[in-house]
Amino acid sequence: QVQLVESGGGLVQAGDSLRLSCAASGRTSSTYVMGWFRQAPGKEREFVADINWSGASTSYADSVKGRFAISRDIIKKMVYLQMNSLKPEDTAVYYCAAGPPFYSGSLYSSSAIGSWGQGTQVTVSS
Repeated sequence: QVQLVESGGGLVQAGDSLRLSCAASGRTSSTYVMGWFRQAPGKEREFVADINWSGASTSYADSVKGRFAISRDIIKKMVYLQMNSLKPEDTAVYYCAAGPPFYSGSLYSSSAIGSWGQGTQVTVSS
């Protein structure tokens, strides 16, 4: 089992930047894919981005492509989400996610999630 703890959320204005961090602990050696999801009030949780174990392969939702960047530090067991040019529609609770052990596919389908963090709130004012 992998435990995930997010940090870095907050209240910002449109156009600002934020960096979210996710600290992983537990059986991380078999966790090949990690990523970020978000859930806005009244909406379903949606995929934001994911990254493979080496960091060489990433994927993004169309809504954040070109503005957000996911990265990973295997030694520190950290995953980051750099969010630039934030928009009010980016307001949501952001969740760190880990794929199931030895899973190397995309996290696009939430059914592929092995562990979730508790979430961190990001609020973007206009």
